[in-house]
Amino acid sequence: MSALDAVKMAGDMVYAGDYKNATQILTKMPQTNSLPVEIERWYLLAQIEQKKGNIDEAIKIYRKILDDQPDLVKIRYELAICYMMKHQWYRADYHLRLAMAGKDIPDEIKQRMMYLRYIARQNKRWNVWFNFGAAPDNNVNQASSGDNCIKMYDYYTGEEYLWCQQDQAKPERAVGFNFLLGGNYEFVLSDNWRWKNEANIYSNVYNKHKFDDLYLALATGPRYIWESGDVWLAAIASRRWYGWDRYNWSIGGKIDAHYDWTRKLSSGLSLRIQNNDYDEYGDFLNGQTYAVSPYVTYSLDSTKYIVLRGDVERETAKNDTYANWRYGTSIGFGAEIPWGFSLYIEPAFTWVNYDDERWAVKNYTYTKITERDFIQRYSMSVSNNKFDIWGFVPTMTVSYTKKDSNIHAREYEKWTAEFTMRQRF
Repeated sequence: MSALDAVKMAGDMVYAGDYKNATQILTKMPQTNSLPVEIERWYLLAQIEQKKGNIDEAIKIYRKILDDQPDLVKIRYELAICYMMKHQWYRADYHLRLAMAGKDIPDEIKQRMMYLRYIARQNKRWNVWFNFGAAPDNNVNQASSGDNCIKMYDYYTGEEYLWCQQDQAKPERAVGFNFLLGGNYEFVLSDNWRWKNEANIYSNVYNKHKFDDLYLALATGPRYIWESGDVWLAAIASRRWYGWDRYNWSIGGKIDAHYDWTRKLSSGLSLRIQNNDYDEYGDFLNGQTYAVSPYVTYSLDSTKYIVLRGDVERETAKNDTYANWRYGTSIGFGAEIPWGFSLYIEPAFTWVNYDDERWAVKNYTYTKITERDFIQRYSMSVSNNKFDIWGFVPTMTVSYTKKDSNIHAREYEKWTAEFTMRQRF
């Protein structure tokens, strides 16, 4: 009997409910050089565990298969079903979205997946996230790398010379240790209405503690869901400490909306308004923020997707020198690739236009300039699911940021390498 015949026989036993004999055949048969046969063998073992109610074991096997063959729609679909059985709705939704973008899916299966995504959306009552890691930074203070010089005139010699600011800040290197702890919970009010609450705390602690950053954010409000989308109207509040000193706090509201247009195309929109109060610089910086942030997600297939984001933000301030308009855009590319790797690459671009002039150095002389900035950031994240540690996977993110400005002292560039342990989906 060939290996293929043995797997077929075991498959018939599984569908007949004879799990004991099917398991013996699948576990005792030698490993073959045929990848399709090996995949079917492991798939049947996962099916046995799933049908016996050993969902955790089934999840482990499905994950093992997907780590090496991430384009297998059937396996990703079965993994999503297992997550639903464990009430892990966010993970189920993630894999259903990828599976739905696969090729050659029968119409009845597409409809079933759409329905399952609606069930997942209805049951997303709570979620918790926790990331931690280290991030070396070669310019943590975002200082300009050049000198700030102006032309001076020596009345005794009659000659011009350059005077350069001696106390200008220089780029400082530091290593930050960061963590993010957050979660949300939804009270079910009806089939379509929820009351959603969310909290996040983020901290970055550096070996140079004057750059330590601590941020706390809260949101609460009603959420309406339907078969193809959801809308959340929330009151928001945040508090920030910088260098362990009180920095600012904000309070306001937001609307987050999401809609699934097709099995591959989704979009969303976030509207936010908040009032900002600064502890030490309120006489200059106090004001409001108004922001509109749309995004579009398109799944190329069951392993690759594109995320296009936009952002328009208006920030007012008591001193018009600090009031500004900010426009941003980015395009991200994500992929689940063989050997358990996940990859995400994103270039992002931001333009900042300030309202009023400020005194600054330009062409070696002091003059009034209305600041115009252009910020470009390129980042790449890589993780590997084969190194799963208590549900966390190691992720390395490398980014390069460069800020160009018509005010030389406001320009900078920096490299950051961040090592993080993130929840595995």
